[in-house]
Amino acid sequence: MTTPTTASPGLSTYRESVTLDLAALVDRLRAVLGARLVAYLGGVKETRAVRQWAAGERVPSHVVAQRLRLAYQVAGLIVESQNSPAVVQAWFQGANPQLEDRSPARVLREDDTDGVGPQVLSAARAFARIG
Repeated sequence: MTTPTTASPGLSTYRESVTLDLAALVDRLRAVLGARLVAYLGGVKETRAVRQWAAGERVPSHVVAQRLRLAYQVAGLIVESQNSPAVVQAWFQGANPQLEDRSPARVLREDDTDGVGPQVLSAARAFARIG
């Protein structure tokens, strides 16, 4: 995830979430969230699948790929506001009042990304602003 180079927070991470090859995206997401959290988001039980996705040896379903791209964008928003990977991980796993006290990871995993994507992004933007 890159440091913001524009006046629009999250724009560079959004661009990366759309343009990065999925293996590279998973590798970068794993570096921030850790393999276990990426596996949870991807709906798999073993981190081996995450390693295989990152190596390009295996391709997740379209729905999972969409979820991982959204998670990358969300994580990037929080990283851009100078937060460590530990803070990003805690944010993804903690109960969030903007998401009816559900964790962002759970919301992303269990709900349709088209429906909840804007809510999770809004919660991430709010956190990034206030820290």
